[in-house]
Amino acid sequence: MKHKKSSSYTTFQNVIVFPGTVERLYSEALKYLRNNQFEKANQYFEEALQYEDDDEQLLSIYAYSLYESKSYEKAKEVCERLLSLGPSMYFEIMELYLSICLQLKEYKKVEKIISSLLEEGVIPQERLEQFKRLRELNATISEGMEKQEENTVVSQFELEQYELDVFLGFDASQQVKKINEMSYLNIRPILKQLKNIAEHSHTHPFVKSLILILMNEQKIDIELEMKKFNRMIVVNPSKIGLPTELPQYKMISNIVNEKLQQDPSILEMVEYLIAKHSIVTYPFEWLDFEPQKVAQNYIDFVYQMFGKNGGADEEIYRFIQELEKLSELQ
Repeated sequence: MKHKKSSSYTTFQNVIVFPGTVERLYSEALKYLRNNQFEKANQYFEEALQYEDDDEQLLSIYAYSLYESKSYEKAKEVCERLLSLGPSMYFEIMELYLSICLQLKEYKKVEKIISSLLEEGVIPQERLEQFKRLRELNATISEGMEKQEENTVVSQFELEQYELDVFLGFDASQQVKKINEMSYLNIRPILKQLKNIAEHSHTHPFVKSLILILMNEQKIDIELEMKKFNRMIVVNPSKIGLPTELPQYKMISNIVNEKLQQDPSILEMVEYLIAKHSIVTYPFEWLDFEPQKVAQNYIDFVYQMFGKNGGADEEIYRFIQELEKLSELQ
């Protein structure tokens, strides 16, 4: 890690940053990274980068961690930032960047970049084979996706199952199954039907969330009117993050991690509940409740499972119980 200042402390946005702060955050991130706990690692990387925003080593490992946690859009941004710095590990970062673009189905971009690098003859001999294999893989997947889209025809019978009246006639678990069946298919032929289902007041909140996530993953650029918990919001699925990428989730997760560092078993259960419930509340998160109080109530909720009493906030506690019931469909 590089150091830019030699003073005993520095300041960041009027906050005193003491010596060793970045190193401690970096060390914590690496600890979680080694245990394949990528989302936790990312939280520490993000905090460290508030103070060392152009550290090549930090950015490189953060990009890798984002890739492993499937946060591809964010990983792509970090790689682009790195590449603009002209990193010493340029081709390693470029290879990761291309892998991310492949995951994002940006096949034309991958082909264009690799072709350009090959034509310019700038790829080192020891990495030439990896780039050629990446190009072949990109071509294979691209061709396969094109054929799949051509062959994906939703039958009239299948189409009818997603008509509002028919779909709402299924029980909630069957509805979840039918939405999950569309995960690897092009949903555009039934986009109108899915929109009607997601916007209907009688649709289960969890099912609404699954449809929004499905549209997000397929970059559906429409306006969707989401109603839950006596709230209404208009969202564009292509422009909203996934449940675990939203700001309140990150704040609550950070608070829980800080409070339960010495109790990893409770931490794991609390994090599981928060992640599970974030799908049900999506895109609203935890309404107007303060993250600090929500985090503490999740901790109390889990402790009470083991017979320990906590000072839970009754309103938030009831809301968590409601979310737990609604999330049983998972």
